[in-house]
Amino acid sequence: MKGLFVPPSKTDSISQDQAEITIGILSAIERDSSVTQRSLAQDMGIALGMANAYLKRCVKKGLVKVSQVPANRYAYYLTPKGFSEKSRLTAEFLSQSFNFFRAARMECSNLLALCANRRWTPVALVGPGDLAEVAVLCARDSGMDLTTVIQALDSGQASFQGLDLITGLERVVDFEAVLITDMQTPQETFDKLALLIPPERILTPEFLHISRNGGPA
Repeated sequence: MKGLFVPPSKTDSISQDQAEITIGILSAIERDSSVTQRSLAQDMGIALGMANAYLKRCVKKGLVKVSQVPANRYAYYLTPKGFSEKSRLTAEFLSQSFNFFRAARMECSNLLALCANRRWTPVALVGPGDLAEVAVLCARDSGMDLTTVIQALDSGQASFQGLDLITGLERVVDFEAVLITDMQTPQETFDKLALLIPPERILTPEFLHISRNGGPA
C-alpha cells in the first residue's frame, strides 16, 4: 500500500497487516466518500470479501458511517473517532518500522526550518516520546533554541532530553507555534490544540496522517 512502511519482523505480521488494511480503508474513505468495496479491494490488493469484512468492522466500531445515495449506492464517511483511530494506527505502525528515524528526522527538520523562516519563536513540542527525541536532535543540529515540551497529563518528571517538561495543553498559548510529537493520540491532540491557537501555528508531521478537517462534530 502506498505511503506506508514495511514492518520490521514477521512476528508482528498479523497485527501489522490488520493495521495496514484498516489504515488503507480509512484513508481511502477520507479521500473519496464514494469509494466502493471493489475499488478498496483492488487498490489494496486484497480479496473483495476481506475488504467487505474490514469495512463492516470499521462501521461496527464507529469509525465509519454509511449513507445511502441515489442509484442504490452508498457513501462512506469517517467519524471523529475514525479520524483519531487512523492517526493513532499510522503512528503506531510507523514507530515499529525500520524507516521511522529517517522519516521523523526529515519531517522535523523541515517543520523546524519553516518556523525559523517565519520567525516563529518560541516553539514548543507537544508530547514527549520517540518523535520528540528526534525533534530535539534536529533543533540542536540546526541551532534552533527549543526549550519546552508540553504534555497533556503530569508524568511526574520536570524535564525531557534537557528541555523543560510542562503539563497542560492550555500552555500552548504561550508559544508562537507548536510541533505535535505525540504518537499516542496525535489526532485528538491536534483537535484540542486547534481550539486554543490558530491551526496554522500547529505543525504536524505528514506521516502522522493528522486530518485538519476531522475535529469533533
